[in-house]
Amino acid sequence: MGAERREAAGVVRAAASTARGVRIAAALFLGMIAVSALTASFVAPFDPLEQEVGRRLVPPSATHLFGTDGFGRDVFSRTVHGARVSLAVALAAVATAGMIGSALGLASGYAGGPFDLLVQRVVDVFLGFPFLVMALVVVVALSPTPLAVAAAIALALTPLVTRVARAAALSVVNEEYFTVVRSTGAGASRIILRHLLPAAARPLAAYLATSLGTAVGAEATLSFLGLGVPPPYPSWGRMLQEGSRAYFDAAPWVTLMPGAVLCLTVMCLVIVGDGISGRGPRATARRFDTERHFW
Repeated sequence: MGAERREAAGVVRAAASTARGVRIAAALFLGMIAVSALTASFVAPFDPLEQEVGRRLVPPSATHLFGTDGFGRDVFSRTVHGARVSLAVALAAVATAGMIGSALGLASGYAGGPFDLLVQRVVDVFLGFPFLVMALVVVVALSPTPLAVAAAIALALTPLVTRVARAAALSVVNEEYFTVVRSTGAGASRIILRHLLPAAARPLAAYLATSLGTAVGAEATLSFLGLGVPPPYPSWGRMLQEGSRAYFDAAPWVTLMPGAVLCLTVMCLVIVGDGISGRGPRATARRFDTERHFW
């Protein structure tokens, strides 16, 4: 039994080491995407809006790394510049949802009673709508602009963030020492900031990192439906729409290149979020190590 458990612990530790390498690679890829987006004017070799009929649908080459589209625009340059829009909208949405949802969730978990019940019933109402349906309705009601897309995604994410923050707050409120903290006479805001927020920081950070991937995908979906950045300005979803409608058979790279970058970005955000939360083989390996002395 002991030998089998040690063997299992070795396998788990090897998996943890591999998972760590994957998380590092994911973080490096995200860093590369972020730097490219911030320095798009220097990284992109061509103007993303420049049209040249003589170079229409050129396949990937040393000059055009991702090829060109039906208007002769460089796909790599448009992908780099499109990252600015997609990531900016996603970051704005997640930041807004994080601030509002964290405040509501922590206050709800701390206060309890009627206030907690009211907040949770409102959250239940919003969660009754599918994520993309709610975002789609909000964008159509406002206007198809990047700001409206960010607001719509933030509104759809806020109830989920509220639930995560409330669960983290309740895990502290139910502890015995928290009764002593309340008895000191400290104000609600001080207690929330000094005791509840630190306890909720890690689960919130992990969830928001994963939600950033959700927001990037949602922005791409809305742009694909024509509700994001207006043409000819690039975003990843808009590029997928333009490539898939007219050129996929003749020039699949117009769609596949930005699509691959989009998929890798979302996947890496999920991987990094899992790493922040402590899920995965490394946590299991730590459990094996702490229990080894029993065997």
